Amino acid sequence: MAVFPWHSRNRNYKAEFASCRLEAVPLEFGDYHPLKPITVTESKTKKVNRKGSTSSTSSSSSSSVVDPLSSVLDGTDPLSMFAATADPAALAAAMDSSRRKRDRDDNSVVGSDFEPWANKRGEILARYTTTEKLSINLFMGSEKGKAGTATLAMSEKVRTRLEELDDFEEGSQKELLNLTQQDYVNRIEELNQSLKDAWASDQKVKALKIVIQCSKLLSDTSVIQFYPSKFVLITDILDTFGKLVYERIFSMCVDSRSVLPDHFSPENANDTAKETCLNWFFKIASIRELIPRFYVEASILKCNKFLSKTGISECLPRLTCMIRGIGDPLVSVYARAYLCRVGMEVAPHLKETLNKNFFDFLLTFKQIHGDTVQNQLVVQGVELPSYLPLYPPAMDWIFQCISYHAPEALLTEMMERCKKLGNNALLLNSVMSAFRAEFIATRSMDFIGMIKECDESGFPKHLLFRSLGLNLALADPPESDRLQILNEAWKVITKLKNPQDYINCAEVWVEYTCKHFTKREVNTVLADVIKHMTPDRAFEDSYPQLQLIIKKVIAHFRDFSVLFSVEKFLPFLDMFQKESVRVEVCKCIMDAFIKHQQEPTKDPVILNALLHVCKTMHDSVNALTLEDEKRMLSYLINGFIKMVSFGRDFERQLSFYVESRSMFCNLEPVLVQLIHSVNRLAMETRKVMKGNHSRKTAAFVRACVAYCFITIPSLAGIFTRLNLYLHSGQVALANQCLSQADAFFKAAISLVPEVPKMINIDGKMRPSESFLLEFLCNFFSTLLIVPDHPEHGVLFLVRELLNVIQDYTWEDNSDEKIRIYTCVLHLLSAMSQETYLYHIDKVDSNDSLYGGDSKFLAENNKLCETVMAQILEHLKTLAKDEALKRQSSLGLSFFNSILAHGDLRNNKLNQLSVNLWHLAQRHGCADTRTMVKTLEYIKKQSKQPDMTHLTELALRLPLQTRT
Repeated sequence: MAVFPWHSRNRNYKAEFASCRLEAVPLEFGDYHPLKPITVTESKTKKVNRKGSTSSTSSSSSSSVVDPLSSVLDGTDPLSMFAATADPAALAAAMDSSRRKRDRDDNSVVGSDFEPWANKRGEILARYTTTEKLSINLFMGSEKGKAGTATLAMSEKVRTRLEELDDFEEGSQKELLNLTQQDYVNRIEELNQSLKDAWASDQKVKALKIVIQCSKLLSDTSVIQFYPSKFVLITDILDTFGKLVYERIFSMCVDSRSVLPDHFSPENANDTAKETCLNWFFKIASIRELIPRFYVEASILKCNKFLSKTGISECLPRLTCMIRGIGDPLVSVYARAYLCRVGMEVAPHLKETLNKNFFDFLLTFKQIHGDTVQNQLVVQGVELPSYLPLYPPAMDWIFQCISYHAPEALLTEMMERCKKLGNNALLLNSVMSAFRAEFIATRSMDFIGMIKECDESGFPKHLLFRSLGLNLALADPPESDRLQILNEAWKVITKLKNPQDYINCAEVWVEYTCKHFTKREVNTVLADVIKHMTPDRAFEDSYPQLQLIIKKVIAHFRDFSVLFSVEKFLPFLDMFQKESVRVEVCKCIMDAFIKHQQEPTKDPVILNALLHVCKTMHDSVNALTLEDEKRMLSYLINGFIKMVSFGRDFERQLSFYVESRSMFCNLEPVLVQLIHSVNRLAMETRKVMKGNHSRKTAAFVRACVAYCFITIPSLAGIFTRLNLYLHSGQVALANQCLSQADAFFKAAISLVPEVPKMINIDGKMRPSESFLLEFLCNFFSTLLIVPDHPEHGVLFLVRELLNVIQDYTWEDNSDEKIRIYTCVLHLLSAMSQETYLYHIDKVDSNDSLYGGDSKFLAENNKLCETVMAQILEHLKTLAKDEALKRQSSLGLSFFNSILAHGDLRNNKLNQLSVNLWHLAQRHGCADTRTMVKTLEYIKKQSKQPDMTHLTELALRLPLQTRT
């Protein structure tokens, strides 16, 4: 292929920039405004579904905005409306249903502010465990009479099922002994699954048998410490049974013509559903034993909705009275808890029943200290302090249900009734756990008086103070009482000898102290915690509580200069001896600092403390540390570095960065951040000291540059190093450090051959050539303004870079090398202009140094011709069937480069552009639309005064026609 000489066209950048500006066009807005409400035209169509009828359509305009979602709020949706068009009565019923749903009493719904039972379930199972052996007694009826049941008449079916129930009551006993806790749990879960399987296979009587037998287990208190967990497991089965029965009856009310709404009345239920519902209640009423009869009926309490509007309100008081027949106070209180739970689900507005359960409980509460219970505890070898904590789950739930949206007068009455019982600690604790925090807080001194008078036997006072502290963390007591409250509480807390009891209570009151007092009181509390937890290294067993204390302190002390002036704060951190815990605490501190520190700081107290914290995080990094953890630690440390500023004391700032580099050398993102920070520091110095180029300033800038040059090689990421070399070189150039800038650019050039073919991007291996192309394009933009070194010849950096690109091993089917050469051609064309497109202040680029010297331009053109030869040679190698599309694309790209940067008045260059145009279309691979737009652009440009020669070129560029 012939060699074509290159001639760059002269560019007038200012004129070109002006021609590219958007033309201002006057616009008459009139009534239009983008924020004005849109006028919507609604079309209303009336149809009558009769033969021969006509449809009428009316349109109306309105300036109000019609919300397309507004129809959802009134309970109608497009599908419902469509279905209702065929039946106006159905539409009226649907609208009436949605209206009833919208207008129902808000008191009948439990809001999100009511903590559900599901939240307490896991805590109970985790807390109430046992190592003793458990047993399950099951009375399983015989299987007689099951064969041929499907062929019996309806009356015979009823008789058979009644016989099965009788057989069940008198059946054989199956006892599972010596079960571990896990075996017991597994067996209960198997029974729950058996219940579902029996129901699915239409064995309703068997399902009822399972539920009755499981309910009987709730009368067994042989392993009393496990009873709360047993209650949770058994009531899960009862909940399953209640749901199955309700859904079964509900499904009977559904047919192809109607669907029972969620909030229905008994009139909506058909006779079949009502009969089935009554049948279930009759079956349950025939259960002989009190406890299973109570629990099973309570589980299907919701089914009363099918029978009458007052069914639930009538059943709840009766079930409440049934509980009076349960003699064991522990079994009784959990039965009341279950009834309150079911009652809150189906009728939370029926407060009278809830209150009756509470007052009945108070009447029987003294049974706990009676002879029967005491004898039972002696038999099982259980002490009263171990027995009383079995009550709070049930008591707390009952109190929560009663106090939910309860008036102040009722809460006061309940509090007074508790006083009459002698201020029992267990009862008082449940009151403070369940009542609203505001109610407790406003009466804090009254509760403290009640706590003082409590009998500590079985339930220590420090637990009561802990419950009080939890309330005071949520609501504020009267300001005049705050100090006295803290003093009274801490008198009890500080006397605790057991470290676990102490820290569990102190952790709660730390928040109260931080919230209402100064750093002096907080320092006193922290000192007391250190005093109690240091002996015998008791802190090693209390890391979770100690972490909570730290979190509460830093949550309230957002001014870190105040926080670190708390004398005992750093000694408190020293108690975290376990590395993983210590690192988590440090992360918590740094996260709070980044979120809440508004202004940059140079406070030495803050800097020394946080450097120690960051150093702790950094030193935890090892070969096994996950990348996500490294990213998190780097983010926190970088956040700290960004917030450190010594103002115009640039030397102290650089010293801080030097110290940080030595401390955080194992985290690459931190080193990258430090390099960027030092570069910004150098630029800031140049800006502040503008016009005052003293030797001291120049020396400081060189120190910044040296910092970056020394630090970059320690980084692992190849493209991180390349980009930082380029960025640092740009900073050095901006500060007139020309030799240092050359050093950075040479280092970048020498690093290019080390770029691997594949690099890791977010855990995936990807080709690196596209990233290398992006970097080199940025590099070329910088090289335009880099002046030549007087000792290294013309364009020495460009020549070195071209040699590296030539020697680099590119992929076989890659065109990136040619794209890079095309960018080099753009660079060299820009370098041949009399005045460059951009400059750096006080740096003379080659346009000033050479002043359009002919020798310089000749060298430039030679490089252009060399690059063009490489491009044309590559195009020649693409003349194969599988590469014709690539050849067409590259040919058109090269044509556009010549059009933009070349002087097409040169005949040879003009002919080359014509050849490239034909090459792009030769095999039908070119995009016709692109070719048409390119030709239109040439014709448009030819109308400019200095571009008339393009008119002739346009005539020589035919468009390929496809037939």
